[in-house]
Amino acid sequence: MESTPPGFEFEQPMLDLENQLKQLEQNPSHTPEEEQQINAIRRQWTDTTRKIYSNLTPWQIVQVSRHKDRPYTKDYLNLAFDEFFELHGDKFFGDDRAMLTGFAKLGRHKVMVVGHQKGRTYKERTACHFGCAHPEGYRKAMSKMEMAEKYGLPIVCFIDTPGAYPGIGAEERGQAQVIAESMFLMSQLKVPVICVVIGEGGSGGALGIGVGNKIAMLQNAYYSVISPEGCAGILWKSHQFASKAADALRFTSSHLLKLGVVDDVIEEPLGGAHRDHHQMASRLKNYLSRTLDQLLKRSPDELANDRYEKFRRMGTYLETMEDGSVLTHGHSVTS
Repeated sequence: MESTPPGFEFEQPMLDLENQLKQLEQNPSHTPEEEQQINAIRRQWTDTTRKIYSNLTPWQIVQVSRHKDRPYTKDYLNLAFDEFFELHGDKFFGDDRAMLTGFAKLGRHKVMVVGHQKGRTYKERTACHFGCAHPEGYRKAMSKMEMAEKYGLPIVCFIDTPGAYPGIGAEERGQAQVIAESMFLMSQLKVPVICVVIGEGGSGGALGIGVGNKIAMLQNAYYSVISPEGCAGILWKSHQFASKAADALRFTSSHLLKLGVVDDVIEEPLGGAHRDHHQMASRLKNYLSRTLDQLLKRSPDELANDRYEKFRRMGTYLETMEDGSVLTHGHSVTS
């Protein structure tokens, strides 16, 4: 275990065990009985943590996805990638720090990275608008993706946003239009595109860089048309019903894998990605490397066509025939 991050209410049994360990480990020399007790508590912590994190509710998963110590795009660039050279600006309005773009090297693969960035400190968070990109952020992303296509570079997108920036200025500069343009552009790219939801995947702000050949989610991330608080505010007129909305939205990795919205779920370290950045980065790197090896075997036309067909297949609808029979079209799911 790394140093203990601030915990959630549902983590209290884990935190109690961690406090016991800290007290026992303060003494540099231990008796054989103390060593046995320490090992027993460590095993108990592992069992308790595995039990808690294998039974998280959707609302608890939202809380984990928003943990202040959870690794962000910059953390993965530092830990999983060998090199990164940032590219700035949309050549139209300005440089949106909520959207990070640049050339990167992942093992033997050269790629273009596009990702949301929330910022670690309060100063960074305000500069990055807490990960909520403006239109210039999506225009920057489109510009860099077109550059990647020009040079034949695969694109890796990291999604981590509560949603696109909702301010008046963003709307005046065409927020909805530019997100639609970004999705349209990504649907036609002739290079491999991998999208990974690393934390929050909220609304059109997430989907604006979410059209890929492969879409993956970290185990404790969520991907939704709206935040649970936003949904609760609309349906129940109060954010107090956020946990109820989270249950109804079916936006966790296990839900979306069954629904065919995501292709893969990347397992997080025991206790969440915020507890072990290095292990999480290693797992993400392995996934990206394997997936790039697979996608690079396809032709440019195959990549674009597969991406188009992938999104056309999403969703399920029923058709009633003249004889009264009902046909199910789309992805087959179980409730």
